Amino acid sequence: MSNIGRFRRESAKQLRSNTTGPEQMLWRALKSIPVYGSHFRRQVSIGPYVADFVCLKARLIVELDGGHHADDAVAVKDECRTRWLESEGYRVIRFWNVELIENMPGVLDTIYAGLYGSPQSEAVALPTPPRPDGRPSPSRGG
Repeated sequence: MSNIGRFRRESAKQLRSNTTGPEQMLWRALKSIPVYGSHFRRQVSIGPYVADFVCLKARLIVELDGGHHADDAVAVKDECRTRWLESEGYRVIRFWNVELIENMPGVLDTIYAGLYGSPQSEAVALPTPPRPDGRPSPSRGG
């Protein structure tokens, strides 16, 4: 493993051990969403980034943003990060921490819709979606 890969994995591990209150809340709540044939993971290294929550099979990333993400420089970095992840075939859903705290059912409905198309859709086994270019997932060393 390269030094960069090792650094990203160590960063993800450190983030998992230092989760914020809203991240802990969402992590517990994600267990209530049926994800047949898969699951959510937290603090996952994907390419040059570490994503907050990921369902790899659905290629769905859920990001929680604190107040510092409203800063213009951070918002620009977030946008670049989202574009890169989307170019790799991921879908990115972002929520503000306050949104999660004030409206957990709405957040979970949005995540469910991200997995299955709408909050009213039946939860079914998730097919493995292809990446746009057919390359292996960057989270698996590709």
